[in-house]
Amino acid sequence: MPESTEVKRPVITPLRVIIALCLIAPFVAMLWVSSYAKTDPALGGIPFFYWYQMLWVLISTALTMIAYKLWQHDQRSRTASGSHTSDDNKGGASK
Repeated sequence: MPESTEVKRPVITPLRVIIALCLIAPFVAMLWVSSYAKTDPALGGIPFFYWYQMLWVLISTALTMIAYKLWQHDQRSRTASGSHTSDDNKGGASK
């Protein structure tokens, strides 16, 4: 069998780990219900349970935006360095 048919493994870089953490953090925060299943401290009469979740809507938006910008930077730097392959861009955004 020719060696050119080898499947290249995805590249895991520190930047991609940061991107993954930005995208996973909101899920962990919302799935860990016991950490916010309480009424105190109230903020403007709104129990903690509700305003904590609303705060995560804003945090999630910011983290997703950061992850997207980092992904764009990663793709641009990989394209510029010539190490960009079709497998690296599966499911991702291009320039």
